[in-house]
Amino acid sequence: MQASKLQNIYLIGFMACGKTSVGKVLADKLGKSFYDLDQLIEEKVGKTIAQIFEEEGETYFRQLESECLKASKQFSGSIIATGGGAPCFFDNMQWIKENGIAIFLQNSPAILTKRLMREKAKRPLVSRFEEETALQQFIQQKLIERLPFYQQAQITIQGDGKDIEEMVGMIILNKK
Repeated sequence: MQASKLQNIYLIGFMACGKTSVGKVLADKLGKSFYDLDQLIEEKVGKTIAQIFEEEGETYFRQLESECLKASKQFSGSIIATGGGAPCFFDNMQWIKENGIAIFLQNSPAILTKRLMREKAKRPLVSRFEEETALQQFIQQKLIERLPFYQQAQITIQGDGKDIEEMVGMIILNKK
């Protein structure tokens, strides 16, 4: 897939699939700017994602997320890591595809579970899980709901067993 120099590349996928890590390296290799949608939201509101969820609720967060996503059009030619749920609300996935290239970073529930167990404190949707089994069941259920959105991406990169450099290389090969 040939990308226009002015098109944004939107990295989508479940929490902890590597969107931010891959996005930073990809932007560096391509000489592009990198933006993390969650960070843009936090800067706009002056609160962490966890605080927004706790104080305002998920509905408010999803509205903010959609606004910030659409405002990202101003960063033409950039790499943008979305939040895991961003493509699944409002018309966000359709908007992403109309305004850039969507790349789905796909990982198995087992890999995602291991990563999220280590960093669940800063992830409001999974912070309540103490047991790995319960977290994996939650991830599997969420993936069933979200895959129809993620699978609309123009490019899918399978991340299981690959490091960041390998995933970045696959993206570069796929977007030419």
